[in-house]
Amino acid sequence: MEDTFPDLGSLSDEELKGLIDNLTQEEDEISYKRRVLHGKIDILRAELVNRLRQKRERGDTLFSGDDVAQLTEILAGKAQAADEPEDQPA
Repeated sequence: MEDTFPDLGSLSDEELKGLIDNLTQEEDEISYKRRVLHGKIDILRAELVNRLRQKRERGDTLFSGDDVAQLTEILAGKAQAADEPEDQPA
């Protein structure tokens, strides 16, 4: 698809209908891909939950020291960013 939008006044009715049809088809394809991706994400999340559930049932720890260290870094970074003034307009 082109990034520029055509001059609508210069298009015939048939060209407008064709453009609508093309964009509708493109939207359908994107929507399908989005649904497939969401399905894959759901499957992966279900697998992760299942693995965590099995770890808990075995009495294993769910979080490692690396997980805690990474979370600490993330929280420290977010806290630092929240304290800084915003330079960009909203």
